[in-house]
Amino acid sequence: MVERGESTQGESERTDWDVIVIGGGPAGSTAARYVAEGGRDVLVIDGRESIGSPLQCGELVPTNDEMRRLCPDVPDLDDLLQTPERAISLRMSEMHLVPPSGKPLRYPFEGLMLNRVAHDEWLVELAKSKGAEYLTSARVESVEGERVVLRDGREFSARVIVGAGGHNDPLRRSHWNESSLKIPVKFVLMNGDFGDAVELHFGGMAPGGYAWMFPKSGGANIGVGIQNKFAKGRSLNLFTEDFVGRYSGEITFTGAGSLPMSGTIDSFVKGNHLLVGDAAGMVLPSNGAGITIAMIGGRIAGKAIVAHLDSGASLHEYEAEWKRQMGAVMRNSKRSFRIGSWIMRLPDWVLNLAFNPLTKPFVWRFVTCRKPFFIY
Repeated sequence: MVERGESTQGESERTDWDVIVIGGGPAGSTAARYVAEGGRDVLVIDGRESIGSPLQCGELVPTNDEMRRLCPDVPDLDDLLQTPERAISLRMSEMHLVPPSGKPLRYPFEGLMLNRVAHDEWLVELAKSKGAEYLTSARVESVEGERVVLRDGREFSARVIVGAGGHNDPLRRSHWNESSLKIPVKFVLMNGDFGDAVELHFGGMAPGGYAWMFPKSGGANIGVGIQNKFAKGRSLNLFTEDFVGRYSGEITFTGAGSLPMSGTIDSFVKGNHLLVGDAAGMVLPSNGAGITIAMIGGRIAGKAIVAHLDSGASLHEYEAEWKRQMGAVMRNSKRSFRIGSWIMRLPDWVLNLAFNPLTKPFVWRFVTCRKPFFIY
C-alpha cells in the first residue's frame, strides 16, 4: 500500500484517483495542496525527475505585503504564499525602471529573490504534507475524458483532470484551441555583487518586452524577453549577449523559456478538465509576474474542485472566483501591456523623454497593474 504523500512508482501503483494534476510547478502543486487539504485523493504527474529543475525564470516575487497592495481582492495571502527562508536568496526594497539612457526611475518595492529550485521543492513538500502524491519522470501522451495515458503506456483515471504543465501543457494542446502571445526569454545566472535593487530595462535592447537584472546573494539573474515581431530579424541570442555583456561576472548557468503574455484565456474549464497557471495564461502581461499569480489560481482551482466533488458545485465557479479575486488586476495589466507594446516601439530617444519625474507615477501604475490615469 502506498503511503499518502509518497511518490507512486512501480508495478503496483494505484491508477484511479479523484483528481490528477499534470505538472508539479507552483500552479500544479498549489492546486494539489488544496485538493488534498479538502480530503480528496490527488496525483501530480510531472515529466521532470526533480521538480524545480532546470530553472526557467527570473525568480523574483513580491513580498506578501506587496502582494496585498498589488492584488487587494485576494484573501489569506499568508496562508497561500508560504516561503521558507531556505528558498529566499535576497530581500530587496527598491525597483529601478530604466530607459535606454540608463537614468532610472526609482520606486520602493518589497521583493524576494528566490532560490527557485528550493522554492518549488518546498511547494511539493507542502502538498505532500497534506496528502498529495507525485509521479515524476512521467510524461503525459494524451488525455481523454477521465483517462490520462503516459508515453510509456501506463494509464490513470480521475474524475477531474487539471492541466498545469505550462503553455505547452498536453491538456491545453489537445482540448483548447486558443492562441496566446508567447514571449521568448533567455537568461543567465552570474556571480558577483549587484547591489540590492531590482532593475527592469526598456527600449531597443529588448523590443516589445524588457530586460532585467535581479540581484541574488552572491550574484544575479540577468535576462531578456522580446516580441519577435518587433526584433527586425535580430535573434534573442544577440539581444541577450549584448545586455548580459553590460555586467561583469562569471556566468554559472544559462537558461531559456517563454512567457504567455496575452493574459488569461477565455475559459479555464471544459467538462471535467481545468487549466491553471501558465497553461491558463495566468501571467500579468505588464510585468511578467507568474509565480504568485499561478499560486492564486491553483488555490482557487483546488477549492473549486473539492466543492464540485463534495456537493456537485459547478467547476465554472473556479472561473467566477478567479474573476472576483484577479479580474480587475488582469484587465489593467492587459491594457497596460497593449499600450506599453506600442510605446516601446518608439525610438529610444523618445523613451528617454517619456521616463521623467512628471511621468514617474503613471509609469509605476502601468507596471503594477493599476489604471494608469487614476480614472475609476
